[in-house]
Amino acid sequence: MSAGLSLHDPLEARHHQSSEDEVDVRRRALAEIDNAKFGWFHIKACLVAGIGFFTDSYDIFAINLCSTIMGYVYYADATGSAKNTTPTSIDMWVKGSTQLGCIFGQLAFGYLADRLGRKKMYGTELIIIIVCTIGGAFAGNTARGLSVYWVLFIWRFFLGIGIGGDYPVSAVLTSELATSKNRGAMIAAVFAMQGFGIVAAAIVSIIVLACFRTAVEGDQLMLDYAWRIIMGLGVVPGIIALYSRLTIPETPRYTLDVEQNVHRAARDVRATIGAAGHKTIDDVHEPLHSDHVQVKAQKPTRTEFYHYFKQWKHFRVLMGTSVTWFALDVAFYGVNLNSSIILTAIGFSGSGTPYHALIRISAGNIILNLLGTLPGYWVTVFTIDRLGRRTIQFIGFTMLLILFCILGFAYHQILDKSVAAFIVLITLAQFFQNFGPNTTTFIIPSEAFPTRFRSTCHGISAASGKVGAVVAQLGFFHLKDRGGKNAFIPQLIQIFALFMLIGLVFTWFVPETKGKTLEELSDELDD
Repeated sequence: MSAGLSLHDPLEARHHQSSEDEVDVRRRALAEIDNAKFGWFHIKACLVAGIGFFTDSYDIFAINLCSTIMGYVYYADATGSAKNTTPTSIDMWVKGSTQLGCIFGQLAFGYLADRLGRKKMYGTELIIIIVCTIGGAFAGNTARGLSVYWVLFIWRFFLGIGIGGDYPVSAVLTSELATSKNRGAMIAAVFAMQGFGIVAAAIVSIIVLACFRTAVEGDQLMLDYAWRIIMGLGVVPGIIALYSRLTIPETPRYTLDVEQNVHRAARDVRATIGAAGHKTIDDVHEPLHSDHVQVKAQKPTRTEFYHYFKQWKHFRVLMGTSVTWFALDVAFYGVNLNSSIILTAIGFSGSGTPYHALIRISAGNIILNLLGTLPGYWVTVFTIDRLGRRTIQFIGFTMLLILFCILGFAYHQILDKSVAAFIVLITLAQFFQNFGPNTTTFIIPSEAFPTRFRSTCHGISAASGKVGAVVAQLGFFHLKDRGGKNAFIPQLIQIFALFMLIGLVFTWFVPETKGKTLEELSDELDD
């Protein structure tokens, strides 16, 4: 027995020493990422992810303009109020198809990015977006059965899968590559590119319409070219970003905690944030090549996921991120039902010749987004790492609750007595949606969960939000005209106020992630 101990004790000691060294390498590698100086790689990561979100928002917003243009093409021969207008039910489903696809994309890509890796999924969603955008731009009537709208519905559903997949993968990849000090600003900057995408879609539509002015004034059916070009140009930023997405390295955190390859993670750190300052990692990992020992974290499984989230302290966080995102998106997409009223109020309604009507709608949307949406996004970028995610979310939900109560209960009085006051209130609502829960609900799920579940949980939270968007776009779309055209909008805004209250209450369940490492937030410090 003593002989056996004398043989095995040195091996056990060696194994123990190697395990300690592996843990030491892991800690040093993570420290390098968390404390790195903000540099070109971080800027590049934001740009590569941000261009994807620019493309996403361009595609989502462009369909609003394209659907309006298509009315002048495919319903030019209709009579009465139906003339030059895409029917409400068709318009609703064409726009809502993208949101339906997003739900599937967010859940599927969120899960796969945890199972297969961030790198393997990054770029795949962009390829789907590029292919489906091109397909949608060439949509047409079939000889039997399907109209151009239904063909477009199919393409945009699959487009939604790609857009949905971009949410968890881009958010988590940016989060895992960011420094602790600047992580909030980096993720917020990626998300803020949506604002530029919205404005870009309107600018492109104005340019394309201007190019076709003479042709459209001679024959409005020439607009059939315009909407296809506007939609198709959405592939340009995606193509620009595709190579960088396909070649970006795996995040060291995923390599460490899921693939369990400590040494490759050390190399990934050098590949991501540069060789300078990595002597501490190199000194530890060089002698370990012959003795690779797995770290404690392991590949995610459904059983492990269940056991982790059946604990209240973990489930409450997922519940908080999901419910707050759902509540926000009900109002965020529902408020857009007011767009025609707002555009009329500021003198940019779609009246006059087809060309002038479409130009005014596009210009009006640029004005609306420059007033509230873009400032809200970028105020968040510059303040989130000082004020904190939870604080901004509390501020946003509180202000939206107040604003929606005012708008909902005094809607007609405000609109009848002061159009300017109505515009100011709507602009403030747009500002506090983006300097508030629209941005923070995207950021917090990318930080608050363990590496092995992080992408899945972000996908679940984002899909919950898109369920809210579907409720608003497909459910409330018909309610707004209950009792007459736009007659039910005041009551809808009151409902939105209720959802802001729900979001405010459930914000208590989400953690403050400001200034903390991802391992501190997910209790992985000792793994």
